[in-house]
Amino acid sequence: MPNTLAPTQDAQASKPTPRLTSLSHGGGCGCKIAPAVLQDILRRTQSASAALPIPKELLVGMETSDDAAVYQINEHQALVATTDFFMPIVDDPFEFGRIAATNALSDVYAMGGQPILALAIVAMPVNTLDTQTIADILRGGQSVCQDAGVVLAGGHTIDCVEPIYGLVALGLVDPQYLKKNSQSQPGDCLILGKPLGVGVMSAALKKNQLGPEAYAQMIAAATQLNRPGSALAKMPSVHALTDVTGFGLLGHALEMAKGSNLQLQLDWSSIPLLHEVQALIEAGHVTGASGRNWASYGAHIELAKGLPVWAQDLLTDPQTSGGLLVSCDPDSEIEVLQLFEASGFHEACVIGHVQEKPINSAWVQVR
Repeated sequence: MPNTLAPTQDAQASKPTPRLTSLSHGGGCGCKIAPAVLQDILRRTQSASAALPIPKELLVGMETSDDAAVYQINEHQALVATTDFFMPIVDDPFEFGRIAATNALSDVYAMGGQPILALAIVAMPVNTLDTQTIADILRGGQSVCQDAGVVLAGGHTIDCVEPIYGLVALGLVDPQYLKKNSQSQPGDCLILGKPLGVGVMSAALKKNQLGPEAYAQMIAAATQLNRPGSALAKMPSVHALTDVTGFGLLGHALEMAKGSNLQLQLDWSSIPLLHEVQALIEAGHVTGASGRNWASYGAHIELAKGLPVWAQDLLTDPQTSGGLLVSCDPDSEIEVLQLFEASGFHEACVIGHVQEKPINSAWVQVR
């Protein structure tokens, strides 16, 4: 296949364009492989990779399920490399492209890096979608890259049964500012940059049950670039960073807890939600990924008695292009929140803290 972003085939012009979400079995980060299944797959590949020496320049690999790989180039530069792609979460092709690109770039920001270059991953049912629709998806991704100051330098296209779009994203970070998901410290406070609920809203949208105001909130949240990550990384009081995506808040909190060998305690009443999410989830709009997530890691989570019956579904809700989860010294709480506020993240707030893990206790507790 040529290294090009242009679709290679015209769809039949006479065919009406179907809803994008009707062409995929899952949407956004909700179509990620369940954590337990992924761990089993990776476990089966470890014997082959273990024979290869790990270069000292590889600062971050697969060991803590971090957001991107990081390879040191010189004393002051390291390459941040990641890829992310998925099936449509919305029907508007331009917005689908924007959401997918925003989500892919987020992993670079979550490592404290600055994205600089991207390649598009394009898999489309060219006999089902017309070329204008496919072009609009690509234009959406290009618009986000332009906004982020990222060069979209090429990509790869294939004909595929389901529409898939995303990016290979490359960035740079000074190794002294690199932030992993595994460096939390006891006493840290936890700050979440975006409210939860994108997966719930996407489930309602697929059933034509999402109103225009809620839809606008969903788009705004999922297309908001996590730029604060680059600035947060330069704060010595910020110890760990990750972004909340397909495994839900609990899944990514669990990765931070295990990587740091500490316990995360979350305050349910402090966790921000997108407007209307409670009503939507109580009406039964829950993604299949939410249940798969809980089945994968629920044994490591403790939910306090008295939480709403829908709390589990919300806390495992797959977030497409979700917010940053920051572990920082409590003395810097105000500074971190002010940085988020100045960047337009008006609902960022403290949602918990980090502490030593008592023996035989859960890695993550929700109170």
